[in-house]
Amino acid sequence: MLNEDVLKIVLNNKTFGRDEAADIVGGLSRLTKLIGSGLIRAEKRTQKQNGKWFCNAYDVLRHASLKY
Repeated sequence: MLNEDVLKIVLNNKTFGRDEAADIVGGLSRLTKLIGSGLIRAEKRTQKQNGKWFCNAYDVLRHASLKY
């Protein structure tokens, strides 16, 4: 789809934090499963235990979950 290609170009270098990404995909456990399976690219840019997560915005939105 054209819209998906545009989103990929625009959002591929943007990131969400862990909490915001977890809200979008439907919870922290779902987010960690998606990261573990390689469906969402994420990194911690520091080795600290409480370092910020950087989750790829395009991957997060591609796996978004609607809450009713």
